[in-house]
Amino acid sequence: MGRPLEGIKVVEASMWAFVPVAGAMLSDMGAEVIKVEPISGDPIRGLRSVPGATGAEKMELSWECYNRGKKSITLDLKSAEGQAVLMRLLEDADVFLTNFLPRARLAMNIDEKSLRARFPKLIYAFGSAVGHRGPEGDKGGYDAISYWARGGIASALTEPDADYPVSPAGPAHGDTLSGSMLAGGICAAIAKRAMTGEASTVEVSLLNAAMWSMQRGIAQTMMDGTDNFPRPPRNRPNNVLSYNYRTSDGRFLSLCMLQQDKYWAKLMHLVGRSELADDPRYADAKARGQNIESCLNEVTAIFAAKTLAEWREILRQQDGQWDVVQHIGELHQDVQVQANDYLQTVRTTVGIDIPIVSVPMQFDGQALPAGQSPDVGAHSDEVLAAAGLSEDEIIDLKVKGVVF
Repeated sequence: MGRPLEGIKVVEASMWAFVPVAGAMLSDMGAEVIKVEPISGDPIRGLRSVPGATGAEKMELSWECYNRGKKSITLDLKSAEGQAVLMRLLEDADVFLTNFLPRARLAMNIDEKSLRARFPKLIYAFGSAVGHRGPEGDKGGYDAISYWARGGIASALTEPDADYPVSPAGPAHGDTLSGSMLAGGICAAIAKRAMTGEASTVEVSLLNAAMWSMQRGIAQTMMDGTDNFPRPPRNRPNNVLSYNYRTSDGRFLSLCMLQQDKYWAKLMHLVGRSELADDPRYADAKARGQNIESCLNEVTAIFAAKTLAEWREILRQQDGQWDVVQHIGELHQDVQVQANDYLQTVRTTVGIDIPIVSVPMQFDGQALPAGQSPDVGAHSDEVLAAAGLSEDEIIDLKVKGVVF
């Protein structure tokens, strides 16, 4: 199966996670992605954040996940020689991808204006913290602060009486979502250029990506003049069939039966509580709302009486929407994850096999294969030679410390 972006060349000068995620997605979709790293390598390589994993002392999973399938070249972009080499790489590139701050891009002559003047057909794509316009356009950021905190997500998830705001669900949570949006924008720009010949500049900010995720709540808070999207008290949900319930073995089921009147009676008959289906206190949504505390107590007791395994078998017999609150460590055992190839195995350069999540887009009924993340500067000679540099020129650049 041919991949959709085969023949597209991307030059990526970025670090950490947000923008590299976009490059990884483009790579999985078939683009040749040349990662330009500083001489010391992308700093994310040095995190070593998984000490409990086998072989973790030899690698960083964040690097492996967000830089799969790329080619690595090291360049000192602060030097005129390094900038000249980058220009050589961009001569036949389709996309330039970066997350350097505006002042740094200007200092290195890789700002939009400079590159557009030299390469009018180049798609210029970048990620920012809070957008490049405005008084904070040169502000740096990370997903934990620009996406999660400033974007309103932490506050929306935190109970009013909590000691601290809720932390992100895991490493690069906002980076992966924002990077996916940036990759989508780049694909749209590639299509636009193919149809019109016009090259675009594409930007995604962590703040805007968070707001996109929270847009329904943002609209309501603006209209209501409130600080947060209103959530009902824990013991008074708007709908007892759109709620989380604990099972007898300490697990949770998540119900999302938004058309509660459609499912209430059938569910009560199925779980052996037919009397609740006919109880006038719970006859319809309005009645259940008026008697919400007693209704919630009844349903809570129902689900607390059986194990998760028992409820799986019972709930499969009805049409209402539900699912299990899974732990992330269980996902690899999920039958749908396995059937749809949502996970694959990639061998790292240190010889360790690691699980990699497939990009969410599948083409022609197949998951896109992920490649290996490169050692620092692993492809410098190959990339430079392909750009037309002679062996002597490459050696000279290495002697000067421009290339590792």
